[in-house]
Amino acid sequence: MDSLELILHPVRLRIMWALSGERVRTTSELCELLPDVPKTTLYRHVGLLADGGLLEVAGEQRVRGMVERHYRLRRDAMNVDLDTAKSMSLEDHRHGFAAAMAALLAEFNAYLERPGADPAADRVGYRQGTVWLRPEEMEEVALELRDVLRARARNGPGEERRPYVMSAIFFPTEDQGGAGVTP
Repeated sequence: MDSLELILHPVRLRIMWALSGERVRTTSELCELLPDVPKTTLYRHVGLLADGGLLEVAGEQRVRGMVERHYRLRRDAMNVDLDTAKSMSLEDHRHGFAAAMAALLAEFNAYLERPGADPAADRVGYRQGTVWLRPEEMEEVALELRDVLRARARNGPGEERRPYVMSAIFFPTEDQGGAGVTP
């Protein structure tokens, strides 16, 4: 199974998101974070990700006679670079987008099911808008967003911080012949 096929699965995407931000977790901790995923399924997907080189073992310890592994996401694991994107078929892109949306929806539902979930207090947002850009302007926007997010990428837990999932989705829409709306 290639890296792209590994990434493009809703459960594996959720596992990788749970390990993003340089977090280190055991499979047991992942089971607690993803209670809607059966344990055997989660263990199988963690194994696939580790065998595929997307997860690495950050450490091991003995717990009740068993070896417990602590996993972390390889830094470059969730990136689909331009060359890979160019090699993907339209169906691969369709499948990848659907897998990412399924994982995002599952994460959002898990958030809403937590005791005390408060979207307003947690500043949950979901917006969509249209911006009219030339290809070179789109590249500039992507680089500007990367720089903005890079400034916060090294933040870790603590100091009242909590992890937020952020998804940026860019694709051109059909020309509607009107003025752009700023998101």
